[in-house]
Amino acid sequence: MNFSNRELRDLAVAWLALGLAFSLLYVPVSATTIVDVLASVRFREEFALSLATVGVAFLLHELAHKVVAVRFGQHAEFRADFGMLALAVAGGFAGFLFAAPGAVHHRGRITPREHGLIAVAGALTNVALAVVSLALMLTVAPTIGWRGLFINVLLAGFNMIPFGPLDGATVLRWNKAAYAAAAAITVGPALLLFFGI
Repeated sequence: MNFSNRELRDLAVAWLALGLAFSLLYVPVSATTIVDVLASVRFREEFALSLATVGVAFLLHELAHKVVAVRFGQHAEFRADFGMLALAVAGGFAGFLFAAPGAVHHRGRITPREHGLIAVAGALTNVALAVVSLALMLTVAPTIGWRGLFINVLLAGFNMIPFGPLDGATVLRWNKAAYAAAAAITVGPALLLFFGI
């Protein structure tokens, strides 16, 4: 699988920006404390934790789309959305966060089934990462495990909402039964985790 220089740059920038945004969310700063906070051990630890959890969850989600697209003969590359990344970092400073860091764009001849499988690949990758995170949480690394579980369940569930440009809408258009199965293992756990449903 090949990566252009632009794609590698976009992946790196998105990974670092997401790590920064989530770090700022967990370690609040103000205009008067920003230098001290950014230089603190707590911030550096939070940044490393965010890169290892949020960053990895995002990168592997997007790379799963790319791997499956390439498998179906597509030309596929990740493109960062720098405006949304800036908004995510600004949101982290302000104490709220909405992250839409970019997407894998692919082109070439494709069937609805192949398009649906490309779309669901990202969420299923997050499900697998959530299982690994749960194992870590219950054994050797409770902090990184909990954060990994939280973000992967969130990403899987959110992306499978059948609305607009989200992956769930693509899967639902392809096959209702496939969407129902995917939603049961993505949207269902997200609702359970966040709302106790």
